[in-house]
Amino acid sequence: MSLIEDTVIVTGGAGFIGSAVIRELIATTDMKVVNIDCLTYAGNLQTVADVSSNERYAFHQVDIRDREAIDRLLAEQRPRYLMHLAAESHVDRSIDGPAEFISTNILGTYTLLEAFRAYADRLGDARGEIRFHHVSTDEVFGSLGADGLFTESSPYQPNSPYSASKAASDHLVRAWGETYDLPVVVSNCSNNYGPYQYPEKLIPVVISSAVAGKPIPVYGRGENVRDWLYVGDHANALVAIVMRGAVGRTYNVGGNAERTNLQVVNAICEILDEIAPRPDGEGYADQVTFVTDRPGHDFRYAIDASRIAAELDWRPRESFRSGMEKTVRWYLENRDWIEAVRAGAYDGRRLGLGGRA
Repeated sequence: MSLIEDTVIVTGGAGFIGSAVIRELIATTDMKVVNIDCLTYAGNLQTVADVSSNERYAFHQVDIRDREAIDRLLAEQRPRYLMHLAAESHVDRSIDGPAEFISTNILGTYTLLEAFRAYADRLGDARGEIRFHHVSTDEVFGSLGADGLFTESSPYQPNSPYSASKAASDHLVRAWGETYDLPVVVSNCSNNYGPYQYPEKLIPVVISSAVAGKPIPVYGRGENVRDWLYVGDHANALVAIVMRGAVGRTYNVGGNAERTNLQVVNAICEILDEIAPRPDGEGYADQVTFVTDRPGHDFRYAIDASRIAAELDWRPRESFRSGMEKTVRWYLENRDWIEAVRAGAYDGRRLGLGGRA
């Protein structure tokens, strides 16, 4: 029996980015893909419905903090790669209730690392053939001013409970790589958008509010800047990193698409004006409403993705316009998915005020 199988375990595979990674792996590789997800409010197996009948796909409902279950899966599946995407990820929710972010993002990552270390130790000389890929965010670097870009050597300065928990998990992965010679890679990405994003995030909120004729909420004056990355491009980058990235290396993944939040909202409104115009003939931008800003709202994030371009020959395939049009069309065509989510754990209310009006 082989010590290692051509298998990828994806944690958080029923989430937004994790499901995109699973679809990418099934479409572009011959590997078996094992999705482990505990199906919190943001986990939805409909995100992987297109591949669920594929013979190379399997799902296990497992909490990454359950060491016994993780040990058992590693022993059974003998994966070549573990791609760790499971996380509590919404900044606003972390402001309202940080405890779950500390537990899942830090303790969960620690549990996975320890289980993977025990698995690697059993492999002997073959341990060099496996990889633990930790998927993180550019928010760990804090906030940029008007100039400059985050690089892989940027200092960490997280400003929210969410980003602090991800920063801690990044450090754990690096430390386990150095201390225990664990074959790890880390990636930090810019803001993702695309199909199946949970409706509490900016772009789904804008689309849903616009077509429902409701006010489109924009935090502060909409001047905060993000680099926007289409989720399909991100998934493609993550597969390249886990399979071809250098052990111990960190890779920044960005979309080369800096926009202020207001520019993003206006772009969505323009697309909606073209493909789903309002019955009254007015523009959707008339619905924009400025609301109380998020506490500690970082001003600007921007990614220098030159390392992954040079070392792995990866670049985003979608422009901001093409990716956003695909996204808007998907949400218009899948309103039943949004309504099903809204009927469950998310009722559309404003989050992240931290108890402040």
